[in-house]
Amino acid sequence: MKNTSNVRETYRESKPFNRDAVFSDGTADYRIPAEPMPYETVTIRIRVEKDNVDKVWLCAREKRYPMQVVQSDARFDFYETELYLNNERITYYFLLEHREREYYYNRVGVDDVYRPEYSFAITPGFKTPDWAKGAIFYQIFVDRFCNGDPSNDVLDREYIYISEGTTRVVNWYKYPASMGVREFYGGDLAGVRKRLDYLQELGVEVIYFNPIFVSPSNHKYDIQDYDYIDPHFGVILEDEGECLPYDVKDNKKATRYISRVTSKENLEASNRYFAELVEEIHRRGMKVILDGVFNHCGSFNKWLDREGIYEKAEGYEKGAYVDENSPYHTFFRFHCPEKLHWPYNGTYDGWWGHDTLPKLNYEGSEKLFNYIMRIARKWVSPPYNVDGWRLDVAADLGHSAEYNHKFWKAFRENVRSANPDALILAEHYGDPSPWLEGNEWDSVMNYDAFMEPLTWFLTGLEKHSDGYRDDMYCNENAFFGAMQHYMTRFQTQSLQVAMNELSNHDHSRFMTRTNRRVGRTATVGPQAAEAYLNPAIMREAVVIQMTWPGAPTIYYGDEAGVCGWTDPDNRRTYPWGRENKELIRLHREAIAIHKAYQALKTGSLKFLYGAHGVIGYGRFNREEQFVILVNNNDYEVNVNVPVWQLGCQEDVPLVRMLYTNQEGFGVDMAMYFIEKGMLAMRLRPYSSIILKNFPKELL
Repeated sequence: MKNTSNVRETYRESKPFNRDAVFSDGTADYRIPAEPMPYETVTIRIRVEKDNVDKVWLCAREKRYPMQVVQSDARFDFYETELYLNNERITYYFLLEHREREYYYNRVGVDDVYRPEYSFAITPGFKTPDWAKGAIFYQIFVDRFCNGDPSNDVLDREYIYISEGTTRVVNWYKYPASMGVREFYGGDLAGVRKRLDYLQELGVEVIYFNPIFVSPSNHKYDIQDYDYIDPHFGVILEDEGECLPYDVKDNKKATRYISRVTSKENLEASNRYFAELVEEIHRRGMKVILDGVFNHCGSFNKWLDREGIYEKAEGYEKGAYVDENSPYHTFFRFHCPEKLHWPYNGTYDGWWGHDTLPKLNYEGSEKLFNYIMRIARKWVSPPYNVDGWRLDVAADLGHSAEYNHKFWKAFRENVRSANPDALILAEHYGDPSPWLEGNEWDSVMNYDAFMEPLTWFLTGLEKHSDGYRDDMYCNENAFFGAMQHYMTRFQTQSLQVAMNELSNHDHSRFMTRTNRRVGRTATVGPQAAEAYLNPAIMREAVVIQMTWPGAPTIYYGDEAGVCGWTDPDNRRTYPWGRENKELIRLHREAIAIHKAYQALKTGSLKFLYGAHGVIGYGRFNREEQFVILVNNNDYEVNVNVPVWQLGCQEDVPLVRMLYTNQEGFGVDMAMYFIEKGMLAMRLRPYSSIILKNFPKELL
């Protein structure tokens, strides 16, 4: 034994330190359990090259905990130690000794210096719903998805919104107007119900609805009544009154609209219809997420009632705009609160100065706070049983950062008390980590660590198509650097449920970005959004989306080839009967692969290869190893990829599961063999490929 030990020691001393072999993260292979509870013992694991290091230490709580080799294979040693947790967040990193040098390992890899900002973190008790980890989301902007019930369509001049009358669009394929906030195509919940077979066949697991509560705009981020589904999306039984003549702009006379949205018969019927829809969606094995707009409401809101919709409606209190003595007076902050400014006091706070979006004054109204907490519970409880919330402009809520965090802590407590498995996602730009400590949000719409780096790399465009940077186009270092840095702002359980979108209702359609041109509808016209496209880049993006850590989120119609500049052109209708069927088939195949393998939902990520316009990375766990390669150049390239870093074995070939190129895509299998831990391949222009280790049981 002594001689063997001496031989190993001599061998170790002769080998250089192998940085690329070192790996650990927050997944279940390297942290057991991955989401530990307070006062639980957690096992921390790290992988290094076999016989390559002298000692490994886990550094936490200003202590060094020695780690021991507990398992080895032909290439790696796996070190472990245990940590006993209390009920507070803990950070840690690794210290590796090789010869007389020390190396640090943190969330961005091996480093020569200690960088606390990149330490691993554990928040005991912070769990995100398992059903959401790596789930396939589908975002629906309801007015533009499918018109299943024409009887509830918004009518011409049914009411006035932002100085002009509403428009009922009769041509489903018409381009949205540059100021199209008041035009309605008739999409509704009945249309969603009609297309559930399609969504199920596509592979959708979660439907995320843009706002569906009573609201005057087609986007509905100006909520009028949080307690009810808009009858224009639901059911209209009572339909009396008249639309406005062309010479009238007073919504107090919009009797048809007032009847439709204040009738309790309509409102209750719409809520019942929604409950039935959710029940059917659940029966099909899918979940539902609602959009919560709690930073501001709308000027039509019954609490303010600037338009006089509720002023004479039966069963409603006076709004704060109408009457100083309104029970909702404290829901808003008035700059001129003197009695002489009523009735019709227009000096309320508007979000970003928009008087159509009154900012809600939580600090000044416990009643408002309690009301919204009831709403938070209501929709995730029976009979609706919604599975979570997406929170609009969540970091803006309140008048201070201190109150903002207080509110979201209470929101989480209320939602989870009503539905312990509910998901809470926020819209947020920038570092989300202050809200992702386990007691506020679960995760965010993933702009910084997905949409933006991917868009820059594949197209050179900013995500609105508002700017182009040639230095970012095909820049593999910028891509990996941004992804690496911004992913460290998430704890692992948050990253696994982050919404990874290519497009959404606030940004240009990704298919349009493949033209690599700057533009908006108002400057170049909507037709230009369909010109000079490169669908092969879209196919590359789909492959990355379906293999990157997080929850792939499809913006309705992206899978069918819908184009569009940023808002409102990105809100074109789903092209029923005119779909890009090949692109839909690609999505179905890529989604099926994603759903079939745990490594693509909750596995580890490792960057493997980078060159101009070329990226290669792996998704893996101890059983499954995936290699994903993308060539975004207009010429062929040869690559030599170190797949040994994923644990790929010499005697186990890699199988091609899906590939894309300029001609289209394919799923026919092919074998690729590993030599000395490397995979040599030639990649065609504008191509991508997904490879997986061949199942051992079939060898």
